[in-house]
Amino acid sequence: MRPIKIAYIGGGSKLWARSFMQDLALAPDLTGEVALYDIDVPAAVRNQKIAARLNEKPGVTSRFTYTVAEKLGDALTGADFVLISILPGTFREMRSDVHEPERYGIWQSVGDTAGPGGVLRAMRTLPIYEGFAAAIRDFCPRAWVLNLTNPMSACVKALYQVFPEIKAFGCCHEVFHAQEFLCCVLKEATGIRASRRDIYTDASGVNHFTWITDAHFRDVDIMALLPDFVEKYYERGYNEYGRHEAWRTDTFACGNRVKMDLWRRYGALAAAGDRHLAEFVNGAWYLKDPETVARWKFGLTTVDFREANQARQIAESVEMAEGRREIPLQPSGEELVRLLRGILGLETVVSNVNMPNRGQMPGIPAGAIVETNCVFTHDRVVPVVASPLPAGALALVRRCSDNIDLTCEGILRRDMDMIFSAFLNQALCSGLTVDEAQELFTAMCRNTREYLDPFFKLW
Repeated sequence: MRPIKIAYIGGGSKLWARSFMQDLALAPDLTGEVALYDIDVPAAVRNQKIAARLNEKPGVTSRFTYTVAEKLGDALTGADFVLISILPGTFREMRSDVHEPERYGIWQSVGDTAGPGGVLRAMRTLPIYEGFAAAIRDFCPRAWVLNLTNPMSACVKALYQVFPEIKAFGCCHEVFHAQEFLCCVLKEATGIRASRRDIYTDASGVNHFTWITDAHFRDVDIMALLPDFVEKYYERGYNEYGRHEAWRTDTFACGNRVKMDLWRRYGALAAAGDRHLAEFVNGAWYLKDPETVARWKFGLTTVDFREANQARQIAESVEMAEGRREIPLQPSGEELVRLLRGILGLETVVSNVNMPNRGQMPGIPAGAIVETNCVFTHDRVVPVVASPLPAGALALVRRCSDNIDLTCEGILRRDMDMIFSAFLNQALCSGLTVDEAQELFTAMCRNTREYLDPFFKLW
């Protein structure tokens, strides 16, 4: 196997980089260089030190050389793969994204993909991605590009808008949790213990609002087992990891009641965590107020939590880099390295990723970014044609997909009126008057104008 070069944009990442480095260290048939690029150079240097310590651990089966690139072009030159995971802006901007809409009665459980927060985050992020796409075109046009940044669909769309020949896709682990949920359904009904990779699921939609229409373990139809399972657990909730009340203290946990409610309404299993799913439908359903959220057994991820969580992650990284904390060497459960191995022809992998619709998702326009299964094989990522969604579910997804396209087109054109149309049409904004929506949009833009002024003509 020839050595490969991986350019990591956002190489100072506090979470994704660490899990990726661990998985690379456990890939015996891979070797090469990882070039870490980040505007926060000390964070990239810290990850370089963590990687050096990781390479010294017993049990490591593959040793990559980690370098820090101070220029984007240096990182990209000669790259076979490009990973992108960035945080656009600071927590001050994110605080506006998530909490400013609360003054208008709009509660967001995440605020980075759909709803008013998703639109503003896209406005900060997509102009940066336009630059990434142009640089990839200039320095490594044949590289495969794996995006991890939210809003996932909009980021991938922006890459293709600037560089239509780019080989890019978006990776998200939310469907994995739904597959774990289905394994619990299988075990309860049949006693069969299976891992999520043992079952086949047919998934399609847009990122964080993907739906499963078929799930099988060998000849067992798991979807046929869902009605009894949902009937039993609908009111009390069910967590796929057995932490049924963890949502009270863990912002990432849920009781899957939103997922089960959508299943009862539409006949397909929404395949993301409840805090994501709730943001794609009318806010009165699940996000009317914090009391409603609690009844549905999930949580609101506040910016206070995110700030504290990042501070903890930075402290851990510093301790790992300085040798004061053990660096775990275990599979992360993510699939990035498996996808790389598939593209390199080392194994055939089927996984859900986000790519332009080339017919793999019925009912959604060509070119829209959709999330479906794809087959990863030698230098190819081939989308699998998904089964049609039930009409009601498709109508919800189509609205979200059209909003994403409208947002991306407005940002590409720097057309504030077009962007506002996408903002107004968000499901979470459906309770606002046009004047209220304009007031909120203006306030949110002004709150984050430090990052918007270089690209947009604000008021």
